[in-house]
Amino acid sequence: MLGGCMLFLFVLKFGFCFVDVQVIYNRETDQSRGFGFVTMSTIEEAEKAVEMFHRYDVNGRLLTVNKAAPRGARVERPPRDSGSSFRIYVGNLPWQVDDSRLVELFSEHGKVVDARVVYDRDTGRSRGFGFVTMASQEELDDAIAALDGQSLEGRALRVNVAEERPPRRF
Repeated sequence: MLGGCMLFLFVLKFGFCFVDVQVIYNRETDQSRGFGFVTMSTIEEAEKAVEMFHRYDVNGRLLTVNKAAPRGARVERPPRDSGSSFRIYVGNLPWQVDDSRLVELFSEHGKVVDARVVYDRDTGRSRGFGFVTMASQEELDDAIAALDGQSLEGRALRVNVAEERPPRRF
């Protein structure tokens, strides 16, 4: 994970002009919560940074980079296309499994579009489950048939089609 100094050097390395770099930490554990903010000197710099770094690979993890909305503002996101999503729920994961291990495991059954282990935002530890998106229905079916119930590092995986969550209401 990128700490404050690492984030500062990362932004500096690519020649961006910025005003401030801030990594958000858990107050109780003093661990990074996995996100931060970089205040760029201009809107053009910010847009260039988003274009350059969104989905950028850092040590096997893909960054999510976007422009922050003002506090309290409702961010409009395009609706998910649930009809073409080939998303798989993977449960009972060993605690040390990370995104890259999920990609490695599921790549044996087709093209992996995305793979994410879900982490506790306060402790930074795995919650023991994740999601994998495959490129096609056939690959999704093959991965589920091959991996559901299989042992990974002594734990029997639960692998099935991920259910769409209803949108959260605030």
